[in-house]
Amino acid sequence: MTKLFYAVLANSLVASLTNSFVWFAVTFWVYLQTQSVVVTSVMAGIYLLTVATSGFLLGSVVDRYRKKSAMMLSSICSLGAYILDYIIFQVTPAAAFTDPSSVMLWVFIILALIGAIAGNLRTISLSTLVTFLIPEAKRARANGLVGMTNGVAFLISSIMSGLAIGFLGIYWMLVCAIGLTILVILHLSILSIPETKIVHTESHFDSIDLPGTIAALKLVPGLFALIFFTTFNNFLGGVFMSLMDAYGLSLVSVQAWGVLWGFLSLGFIVGGLAVAKKGVGANPLRTLFIANIVMWTIATLFTIQRSIVFLTIGLFLYLCLIPIAEACEQTILQKVIPPERQGRVFGFAQSVEQAASPLTAFAIGPIAQILFIPFMTTGAGVELIGDWFGTGKDRGLALLFTVTGAIGLLMTLLAMRSRSYRKLSQYYR
Repeated sequence: MTKLFYAVLANSLVASLTNSFVWFAVTFWVYLQTQSVVVTSVMAGIYLLTVATSGFLLGSVVDRYRKKSAMMLSSICSLGAYILDYIIFQVTPAAAFTDPSSVMLWVFIILALIGAIAGNLRTISLSTLVTFLIPEAKRARANGLVGMTNGVAFLISSIMSGLAIGFLGIYWMLVCAIGLTILVILHLSILSIPETKIVHTESHFDSIDLPGTIAALKLVPGLFALIFFTTFNNFLGGVFMSLMDAYGLSLVSVQAWGVLWGFLSLGFIVGGLAVAKKGVGANPLRTLFIANIVMWTIATLFTIQRSIVFLTIGLFLYLCLIPIAEACEQTILQKVIPPERQGRVFGFAQSVEQAASPLTAFAIGPIAQILFIPFMTTGAGVELIGDWFGTGKDRGLALLFTVTGAIGLLMTLLAMRSRSYRKLSQYYR
């Protein structure tokens, strides 16, 4: 790895940490101000939908401009949003922030969202920079470091945001965010990234160029199948994202659950370090499928009994495998997609893959409430498996997790036997 790559990685770590810190802190603060679960759930839905739809445009920006310019644009947009939020907080009466229907409250929220989402432009840029800065043989390990960086940012920001709102308040949180973003911009400005020109193969460069991106994906046998395989995994993963808090809080107190997630976040770091040290093997696609087999096997078993210890071990191992799976996909795309289109392809993959989780989040609650919870409380499940599986609302959620894991495992095994898997493996080699 080069010193320049480590410098860019450190710069991105602080930027990512700041953006996550702001969004988590604003979410906590808005709930404390309004005491409205509806407001925070709408915030989560808007955030997920914005992430899912913005990748197409952000990827095009990465391909249109130099990577350093795209990263600088990302931080400038975040800085502008945070400064506007600071001004709004200063001039708006405090009572406006306690009313869920307040226009100024939602302007404040949307600006925080813009600042956080602008960070995704930097995320896509960093994935393409790995191609420019790192030799092919070392890219998998570089991708592991990127995954570890994301894990560190998530871990620190999730802890910092609660402490900042609890002890400092939203005013000083915004001051810290503005200060850190300015430091990121100043540090990035002194870095010299060797990208002498931007390669455009098209005579006319469309801002989004979705048809051209799809055409580039079609040139690689099996690549569409890989993206939709990840999309399906995210669709199933939305089950855990939506219902895991409800299940965990049925086992331990909210304080213990919060501390536990701080520990579990270390799984992202462990997985990223493992990739950074060992890489992802000669065939990243095979490594990806093996990681998914282990992940879905864990998901099938970690709620089989009512045990916080069993759940903790399973979740930790599950989170360790996520950076490995992500590094495998990034390594494949970095090799098989031409550099001049990588931004759009990474953006396309981000949009398509991330679109699945919000769909699950909206649908799975009613499914759990109407089918699985009654099945394990008053339905046939009590007689069929209640003796050893347990009964009650939490066991209905546990059964849903087990079924989801079994479906994911089955689909992974089927995908490994598909023609698309064989074609993409051959093409990569």
